[in-house]
Amino acid sequence: MACTDKQDLLDLSQKEYGKLNTLISPLSAAQASMSLEHNSIKDTIGHRAHWIKLFLGWYADGMAGKKVYFPAKGYKWNDLKRYNADLRRRQADMDWLAACSLLQQRHEQLIAFVTQETDETLYGGTMRGANNKWTPGRWAEAAGPSHYRSAAKFIRSVLRNHA
Repeated sequence: MACTDKQDLLDLSQKEYGKLNTLISPLSAAQASMSLEHNSIKDTIGHRAHWIKLFLGWYADGMAGKKVYFPAKGYKWNDLKRYNADLRRRQADMDWLAACSLLQQRHEQLIAFVTQETDETLYGGTMRGANNKWTPGRWAEAAGPSHYRSAAKFIRSVLRNHA
């Protein structure tokens, strides 16, 4: 069930990030390069970090009255496979430690964002520029804890598959 207030969002974000971090912390660069369906553990961590940045950009652009590009300029939601493939190419030279560091930084940015907002700004109405009924809090949950949870599930699957 989706969060409905700031404290629940903060708690869930920390809980899911903690689980993911516990899972990835002991992994070596070689383990992080293991993949399923052309997607490595490192790719997944870089992807999750990137999507937090996307969300924060969407929010900032909407609040500034700018056009919000979902998911990004030049892409539509039905282009996600292409967008994610392009993202993997852009992040191809990122090493494992850099991917983990980037996720940590983006998680901290997400927590700072949620902390500075109020229940009203997070859950009192739809996110400006989003063109749907999701609140900023719901978008933050999708970019953070929901993505952390799905990343952990994928990583456990990769590790099982390569055991």
